[in-house]
Amino acid sequence: MRTELHRQPASPLTTVRNLGILAHVDAGKTTVTERILYLTGAVHKRGEVHEGTTVSDFDSQERDRGITIFAAAVSCAWAGHRINLIDTPGHVDFSDEVERSLRVLDGAIAVFDAVAGVEPQSESVWRQADRHGVPRIAFVNKLDRAGADLDTAVASIRDRLHTVPLVVQLPIGSEDGFTGVVDLLRMRAYVWADGRDTCEEGRVPAELYEEARHRRRLLEETVAELHPAALEEFCADSSVSERTLRAALRDLTRTGEAVVVLCGSAYRNRGIEPLLEAVVAFLPSPLDVPPVRGVLDGSVQERAADPAAPFAALVFKVNSTATGRQTCLRVYSGTIRKGDTVLDAGTRRHERIGRILRVQAGRHSDVDTAVAGDIVAVIGLKTARAGATLCAPAAPLVLEPPASATPVVSVAVEARRSTDTERLVTALARLVEEDPSLTVRTDPETGQTVLSGMGELHLEVAVEKIRRAQELEIGVGRPQVAYRETVARGVSGLVYRHVKQDGGAGQFAHVVLDTEPLEAGGDPDAASGGDAGFVFRSTVVGGRVPQEYVRAVEAGCRDALAEGPLGGHPVTGLRVTLTDGATHSKDSSEMAFRAAGRFALREALRASAMVLLEPVAEVTVTVPDDAVGGVLGDLAARRGRVSGSTTRAGTAVITATVPLAELFGYATRLRSRSQGRGTFTSRPTGYAPAPKPVSPGAPAAR
Repeated sequence: MRTELHRQPASPLTTVRNLGILAHVDAGKTTVTERILYLTGAVHKRGEVHEGTTVSDFDSQERDRGITIFAAAVSCAWAGHRINLIDTPGHVDFSDEVERSLRVLDGAIAVFDAVAGVEPQSESVWRQADRHGVPRIAFVNKLDRAGADLDTAVASIRDRLHTVPLVVQLPIGSEDGFTGVVDLLRMRAYVWADGRDTCEEGRVPAELYEEARHRRRLLEETVAELHPAALEEFCADSSVSERTLRAALRDLTRTGEAVVVLCGSAYRNRGIEPLLEAVVAFLPSPLDVPPVRGVLDGSVQERAADPAAPFAALVFKVNSTATGRQTCLRVYSGTIRKGDTVLDAGTRRHERIGRILRVQAGRHSDVDTAVAGDIVAVIGLKTARAGATLCAPAAPLVLEPPASATPVVSVAVEARRSTDTERLVTALARLVEEDPSLTVRTDPETGQTVLSGMGELHLEVAVEKIRRAQELEIGVGRPQVAYRETVARGVSGLVYRHVKQDGGAGQFAHVVLDTEPLEAGGDPDAASGGDAGFVFRSTVVGGRVPQEYVRAVEAGCRDALAEGPLGGHPVTGLRVTLTDGATHSKDSSEMAFRAAGRFALREALRASAMVLLEPVAEVTVTVPDDAVGGVLGDLAARRGRVSGSTTRAGTAVITATVPLAELFGYATRLRSRSQGRGTFTSRPTGYAPAPKPVSPGAPAAR
């Protein structure tokens, strides 16, 4: 393909593109990645997901399950540009992998199924990219499938993602007859013949010429509405030139005001070359994104993407491999060389860079240096974890780490043989180090080791990874969900006096508390710092309780939130008001008032009407029409509330809200009710009242 993009830019950093592939499960992310690697010459044989021969899905579990589980970084070259690509998972249980990847990316390709359009997880990862301000281009995949329709998919992008889609291609042919695309910018056709990996460029087919002109006009009008330079040219000439249109599309993509939409079929290798051209043309280089911001001695500092600046990098992934601990990082500024010493800004530990690797998923090659804009792996770091900032010892800086989601599902794990207990503990510690969305704790009441994660599949994968890597026999208990407790009706004027005298200075604190439910959204004006599920305020007047003691009462109340009266679950959705109190000239102290706050709130909660909350998830089930009745009945039996149902091409898509505890084993049940043809996805949406409160004597299901 001949375009002006092949000119070598002046600065090396402008030739770098750090991007991710984002999509719903089975939209074709991994196949797009494989075709990019094949076209750019990074691999010499096309990998296939169904054959288990892909480069990016290199883990044995990924190949067995046929899905992407772990974000995999690969690197390739195209038109004089270095493309660092991260293939991210599409299943909601692994959204934390997507979050960590987006934190270090400059751009992304969002892949959509031409039949399904925007699916639930597509929407979720799009919102994640919005939060990180990552520019995107869209690729509507699988245009060769029965029922594929570009216009319908684009309409779903507009309606569900609330963005402006700018379609720059027109398909040639439909469904099984899809053979190529018309480039609306150049008004040229690109056709892929069967059995050929590269396209043939030619004139727009006569039967599509008028349609192509109409769509080009619509594109010009839409761009002119959004871009001042395009508007000026459109008003002057009644059209927009290709050069101006390209510049406008680049600006609109990088500001996030619109998204460029391309189309193709990755499986048939159709549409990948134009997609690569769009990556180079429209997505930003490290120089095009704002300088990274970090904290130095309490003040915010910026580091530009300059190889000569002080070194700063963010760790986004840690892998334990047969060759040692492999730490993946994005270099934001400066340069590192093999043998350099760097500072872990969080722990203040010095680490030595043993090797620097250019990663190709499960394979790698050694390099001597890494500069600003690079995504590489290093060997030799002993303690740096995901989210850690590595920097030059002489110029420390702490970068904002990616946020980790709170685990909502837990299982009890134990070694089958007592002699393997220590090995299991070590394996769990390594697992948590690699995946921060997993947590391990010991239940103080039962003594069980509890592994918590983002979903049932997440925990299955984690346990299976230990079994395979360590050859351990592990027993797994039924998953438990993270319940919460909240106040349905509070109490007013609860009086608590904390008096303790056991020789010497005593303890005295007198407090009066009101408790009430916290409305959704909290009370930001009244909150004194903390999470949105708890608000504390004081209405004490006349200095009856000094301010430092008020803060101690709040701290005590927060201590009491850890265990509610119903079953020992954390308490949320609560507003506490300190209305009165009294002090003693000698025996009052912050410790006494903290104890008073803790015990007073415990009494208040026992006197309040409490409600048990359980986590719920939005479930989207896709089944054939003839299986809808059985699926709806099963959802009702699982206490699901159906919120929507649509039908397209003989397939029903059902959306429902279901308690998370009822979803265990649902995949197996759905397969049996739909003869193996049904699929579902779920995403946590919050908490809802459980039908029955847990008795105070029941064990806590944390």
